[in-house]
Amino acid sequence: MDNPVWEWLIKSEISAYWAKKEFDGATLLEDGPGWSFKRFGQSSTELEDGRIVLIAGEHEDSYDSDFFIYNDVVVKNPNGTLEIYCYPKEIFIPTDSHSATLAGNRIVLIGSLGYPKERKPGTTQVYVLDLPAFAINAIECTGNSPGWLHKHTAAYVPDENAILITGGMIFTGDEDRQFRENIDDWKLHLADWRWERLTQRRWQQWELRRESGELNSLFYIENFAFWSRFKGNKPADEQLNSNKEALGFEPDVDLFAELYSPPVPYEKIPENEDEYGVCRIRVNGVTVRYVVDIWSVRIAVEEDLPASTTETLVSDLQNKLSALEKTPYEIIRL
Repeated sequence: MDNPVWEWLIKSEISAYWAKKEFDGATLLEDGPGWSFKRFGQSSTELEDGRIVLIAGEHEDSYDSDFFIYNDVVVKNPNGTLEIYCYPKEIFIPTDSHSATLAGNRIVLIGSLGYPKERKPGTTQVYVLDLPAFAINAIECTGNSPGWLHKHTAAYVPDENAILITGGMIFTGDEDRQFRENIDDWKLHLADWRWERLTQRRWQQWELRRESGELNSLFYIENFAFWSRFKGNKPADEQLNSNKEALGFEPDVDLFAELYSPPVPYEKIPENEDEYGVCRIRVNGVTVRYVVDIWSVRIAVEEDLPASTTETLVSDLQNKLSALEKTPYEIIRL
């Protein structure tokens, strides 16, 4: 594609929103979501010759007027020039939160979150991008696949000509339990495009979310707790007032600090700086992981614990969340 506006947006890293403001909205971008290269869920692969291949991704989320999931490929050349490749949706559907693994002269794309209507529970999306021609093709795989996977980690295993998949989230298609964590390891053999399941872990998982189905307020409460340490400072007080206004009440900072401290003997595990919203503790030698997002808090018990202990862990968190946010929370077994 030869599009100078897109090239400007790629190089400047200006979002569609700011591009519209730059021209006072007097552009064709008003006819629908504005094209944007400020994305998340986009893969980046560096080739041996220094080129960087950026694939697809998503701009914002469904609440935003510029929300869009892309199905393009952008190549940044070492000399600063760009190549933009676009594909019909019939060839390459809008894709985000996938992995991109360099294997010889091709990039293997695995997984996607995608638009709700394009998700296929029980299958795993796989594409191959041919680097000499930049043609892209969907691959039909055999074997036991992870399901509709996204936000996972992929690593090429040269000796086996295979890709190892760990972590991530799986869309189940179940209305009440739409997503669950991928707790097993998988391998995709590239010689015959065959999936192999490597583990069969029996971890216990729960999701706690507001009974109303609304987004939680933990971000605002966390922000309030942070700025509370600097109370009396003008910028801090402004932040505190802003968060109180968003919440409609002043949160209990002490209760927030004890959110992941259950009434059972436990040991806190140091945080991983590369992770956000993840807290781990060890109970009777078993790792218990709390994962926070805008919709829920998930608990994963990574080995066996007595039923009475897991019940205490889950009910304790439910009671604390309900009290902290002043709204009932429900427990969903995953």
